[in-house]
Amino acid sequence: MNPIPSDEGGKANWLNYKTGIKHLYFRLDADNKTAAIYIEISHPDAGIRQLLFEQFLEYKNLLHAELEEEWIWHPLYHDAHGKATARIMYTLDKKVSVFKPEDWPVLISFFKPRMLALDRFWSSAKYGFDIFK
Repeated sequence: MNPIPSDEGGKANWLNYKTGIKHLYFRLDADNKTAAIYIEISHPDAGIRQLLFEQFLEYKNLLHAELEEEWIWHPLYHDAHGKATARIMYTLDKKVSVFKPEDWPVLISFFKPRMLALDRFWSSAKYGFDIFK
């Protein structure tokens, strides 16, 4: 996806997408069993984390319109290390492995349209999150 510019025309680091908001990330995750894409709110202050999540709820219709699918909303999610976060996520339904080259086309076709949709969403919605900068 390196040659694909962001919605605003600039170069995007798709694996380390810059939202401009501390503790707010767009993540791609794949291992030897599954793949997922998610928005992660990892602010250490539970109150601020909740406010960020609520702000996303205000943009839920816009987000789902860009994605053209419903994602799962977790106001409280514990990551693999037990850290409390909030997540808005979508998981690939079929078993795939990032370690199998024959699964790479499936992974690319899963991640690419969703990451581009998140980028389009963020180019419109990011101004509503300026208060968190």
